[in-house]
Amino acid sequence: MDKNTLLGLLLMAAVIFGFTWLNSPSEEDIAAAKAQQEQLAAEQERQVKEAAEKALRPDSVSASERSSVANAVKMVGVTDTATNAVSFKTQEVNLSVSGESVTGTVAAADTVISIDKLMNNDFTGLSLAQSKAAVENLRKVITDAAQFRDFARHMSGTEEYVTLQNDVLELKLSTKGGRIADAMLKDYYSYINGDTANIHVFRPEHSNYNFTFTTASQQRFGTHQFYFTPIVENDSTVTMKLNFANGGYWGIRYTLPKGSYVTKMEVVQSKMDAYLPANMATIEFNIAQNLIRTEEGRTFEERQSAIYYKYVGESPKDLESMGDDEKSLEQRVKWFAFKSQFFSAVFIPKTSFTSANLKSKVIKNSDVLKVYDAQSVLDYSSKDENPISIDVYFGPNLYPLLSDLDDQIVSENDKDLHLTSLVPLGWPIIRWISTLIIIPVFHFLGGFISNYGIIILLLTLFIKLIIFPFTYKSMMSQAKMRVLAPEIKEINEKYPGQENAMKRSQKTMELYSRVGASPFSGCLPMILQMPVLIAMFWFFPSCIELRGQSFLWASNLAAPDVIFTLPFSIPWYGSHVSLFCLLMTVTNVIYTRINMQNQPGNDSMPMMKWMMYLMPVMFLFFFNDYAAGLSYYYFLSLLITIVLTWVFRRCVDEKKVRAQMMENAKKPKKKSGWIARLEEAQRQQQAALRQQQGKGKKK
Repeated sequence: MDKNTLLGLLLMAAVIFGFTWLNSPSEEDIAAAKAQQEQLAAEQERQVKEAAEKALRPDSVSASERSSVANAVKMVGVTDTATNAVSFKTQEVNLSVSGESVTGTVAAADTVISIDKLMNNDFTGLSLAQSKAAVENLRKVITDAAQFRDFARHMSGTEEYVTLQNDVLELKLSTKGGRIADAMLKDYYSYINGDTANIHVFRPEHSNYNFTFTTASQQRFGTHQFYFTPIVENDSTVTMKLNFANGGYWGIRYTLPKGSYVTKMEVVQSKMDAYLPANMATIEFNIAQNLIRTEEGRTFEERQSAIYYKYVGESPKDLESMGDDEKSLEQRVKWFAFKSQFFSAVFIPKTSFTSANLKSKVIKNSDVLKVYDAQSVLDYSSKDENPISIDVYFGPNLYPLLSDLDDQIVSENDKDLHLTSLVPLGWPIIRWISTLIIIPVFHFLGGFISNYGIIILLLTLFIKLIIFPFTYKSMMSQAKMRVLAPEIKEINEKYPGQENAMKRSQKTMELYSRVGASPFSGCLPMILQMPVLIAMFWFFPSCIELRGQSFLWASNLAAPDVIFTLPFSIPWYGSHVSLFCLLMTVTNVIYTRINMQNQPGNDSMPMMKWMMYLMPVMFLFFFNDYAAGLSYYYFLSLLITIVLTWVFRRCVDEKKVRAQMMENAKKPKKKSGWIARLEEAQRQQQAALRQQQGKGKKK
């Protein structure tokens, strides 16, 4: 590169640098340019947002929808006879139609828009959320009118409650669905987690029911979707009504008499054939409930909670209580009940349910014990003024009360309701003992004694008195066996070993036959006592009278008497310790030992001896979760038996018994047919054994 070229390049660079320096912007120019760019970006963002909102904005009220508004308002609105204008007002809309002109407003979230602007899709000043709400509310009027027709006017409202009560029951009726939302028992309280609030058989958040209509066009809607108007007729009667334009109405009348747990629920209507199909022959009645715990002992509360039902003309039945169950009832059902351990909600129509589908589901580890569901069908006519009448019982499972309901509740096709089956008392023969003896005596004592611990004591003494002849017979048999101990020991020593078992047994039976004794004579009295013991086993866990009744350290005789809780859980036993259960176990062990001492020859059967002692220990695990009243009864019963045994041993002269038996041995004794057959069987078995042993020696 020559000198001239290099000089030219330098001059060009200087010119460019000078031009750039002279034309560079000032700080003010830079700030102005930046502000202009930000303004341009904001404008572009606004335009994009407006375009997006315009694309999403529900401003497409179609021509068909606009033409449907007037008809919809006329269908669901109320006509002013003076002006002939039809108005329809809810929380969502306030519209009026005169001729074909529609005026009024539509709710748009937290504001309103005139129907004129909405029909013209003019959303000036409204946000996207407000315009969407306005269009949705208008479309809801049109859709509800098409689906529910005259019922649509009752789709909106505010839920309110009306109270209906007497001295034992308080009901809260809800305008939403016209239903019983809450049923509270005034005389009974919950004992779960220290809660002493009143028992609520129905709760608003856990229970619901409704009538479901099916129209000729197969459209289905239920009363739970409508807001009813409450009409208080008097202190004991409230009617929930759906009023219609021509003076027609559909309603549910609730009547709660004084001192009664039974509420009469009647469907009342007028001119409903103008709104429902004339050929509509049935209506559905559906109920759902979450059964909430109310008792301290979950095990037995869950075991005795179930859905009960009764076919017309048959005995009541129940669904499985210890697991999930479902039953489809295809024939007429007189009643069904949502039952807990001590309380029930029973639905008893005057006629019957034509069919029903019942479901029960167990919920673990929750304050909700079970989920009940019943879908039933009733006969119905839109022309009858009183097509349906149902007696609803919200109350305790108290045997005398349920027994009286059979006479109080009028039934057209089943005279005996058998509602006492809601009190589980065991198999038929066991139930007869409870209903004919135990329950009458228990309530007789309760009529003048307030302490249920004392009542159980007196009841135990009464039962012991009844079965005393059997007890005496058993003790006398034990005495006879006891005085034969030397002879039994002599036979065992003379014929030792397994090879002489048959001969030993034969000689023992011969001894019994000679002296007039039998090891089985003491078993029959014990067997005859068993139905009473089993009846008491069923009675106490079902006895609602014991709820909340305290005695000694037990605060609630209907629940386990927990004296302390272990920091760990023992399999099959649990983590709590029941004192009455412990006392029952101790007395049972003592009673077992006394019985073992009364039986001769026990030393030759050590395994049987340990098995006898094992039974009381098993009862300790079995009864730890049971009601304190039951353990207390068994403790008393065993203790009284021990005392009777001690008294018997002191009063009976065993020497005289032995002398009498020895005298019997001297007399000619005709063998009973049973003894003769037993001895013959023993001889044949012994002969077969000798023959088999002989063949073995030949080999």
